[in-house]
Amino acid sequence: MRQTKLIRNAKAIISCDEADKVYYDADILIEGSAIKEIGYNLVAEDADVIDGRDKFVYPGLINTHHHFFQSFVRNLSHFGLRDHTMTSWISGIYEIFQVIDLDILYYASLVAMADLIKHGCTTAFDHQYLYTTASGKETIDRQFEAADLLGIRYVAGRGTNTLPMSEGSIVPDPMVETTEEYIRDCERLLDLYHDDSPFSMRQIVLAPCQPINCYPETFTETVALARDRGVRMHTHLGEGENELMLARYGKRSVAWCEGVGFIGPDVWYAHQVELLPEEYDVLGQVNAGISHCSAAAILAGWPILDLPALEDAGVVVSLGCDGSASNDGSSLLDTMRLAYGLQSYHRRSLRRPVFAYDILKMATVNGARTLGRDDLGSLTVGKAADLFMVDTGTLELCGALHDPKNLLPLTGTTGPVWLTMCNGQVIFENGTLTGVDERQLAKEGEAISDSRLRSRFEAYRLSHNDV
Repeated sequence: MRQTKLIRNAKAIISCDEADKVYYDADILIEGSAIKEIGYNLVAEDADVIDGRDKFVYPGLINTHHHFFQSFVRNLSHFGLRDHTMTSWISGIYEIFQVIDLDILYYASLVAMADLIKHGCTTAFDHQYLYTTASGKETIDRQFEAADLLGIRYVAGRGTNTLPMSEGSIVPDPMVETTEEYIRDCERLLDLYHDDSPFSMRQIVLAPCQPINCYPETFTETVALARDRGVRMHTHLGEGENELMLARYGKRSVAWCEGVGFIGPDVWYAHQVELLPEEYDVLGQVNAGISHCSAAAILAGWPILDLPALEDAGVVVSLGCDGSASNDGSSLLDTMRLAYGLQSYHRRSLRRPVFAYDILKMATVNGARTLGRDDLGSLTVGKAADLFMVDTGTLELCGALHDPKNLLPLTGTTGPVWLTMCNGQVIFENGTLTGVDERQLAKEGEAISDSRLRSRFEAYRLSHNDV
């Protein structure tokens, strides 16, 4: 495959650059991993040519919160977050998580990554906090193996739970590590995989699961190591734990994070649906981030975040699918549509309206900012050739093409895209994941799920009279 590629005569190129420029009937020249030129009637005699007729081209989407290992607990009615409180849901589903091993995690990760790729995602962050006797420590190693196979850019969040149930955690003991074990493995992963060079395909984030299920020193040592190594940090926050935090520490979660130093432009939090208006400024003053997981918010019946107020305060808002146990899917296009719908429903109480294009930029520009990647997030000369293409020559999009910037969230265009390119390589095109036998992988994954998890599901259902 040639290193030079030319997307010729694209109907529209939605750059998401600082000027919000849209190019019409234009070309993109790509050399290696980078965008070399965007313009008109470009010539590259040795290039692989991609026909852009009827195609809208967008920057690759960036997912900032997920749990890939949960992909094999989808479509299980008993475990639906919508039927439980957060704490009762976790208590039940963690009984299943304890038996997940490296093979299950590998195929579950392939499932999530494939779904992301088919819906325009080129950079995926995963919050991998599952470390048990069954899984061992090499879970992220297997996830990098899966990412390499499919060609997606992968940022791995090394999570952990360190507080035993006997001391107030809701996490079963087989899913608990010591802080020392966690930090030692973080150092191993940083040495093996973290690459901070431009266009890096592998990076590590330090990501304790949540304060309520960890010792304070897990967070303080995370902060020390992350800032020494210059890497980012992440955790769950504001998803039902504030009352417990007040009872345990006399502080809400944001104030507790301030106290241990787990706050700043190198930190972002998943959810934050319990955030108080006065806490917006606390996070905004340091440009901390929030990964807004709209699907989980809807399915759990959580409060609706005021995204414009957060952004006005200086908070960097990005989008995440969240784990399949609370979403049941891994499409960022669907996440964008749901986020736009939530804000539209909430619009009368917002400081200002949210446009569909604002949501697109949360999934692209803000995703890159969240991960500290100035080489991603927009279609700009010199940045990575991460993009996806939508075929607009179909009947269902007829009459809706006059505004390419707002098209996707506004019209509910959430199906598979026509093409996904990551780091200059086509990884999905016209319904096919390139370079892999998808049906064989699906057959292998289904066999793993059926043989190793289904009996556990059935035993749990019977023990809880869920028949």
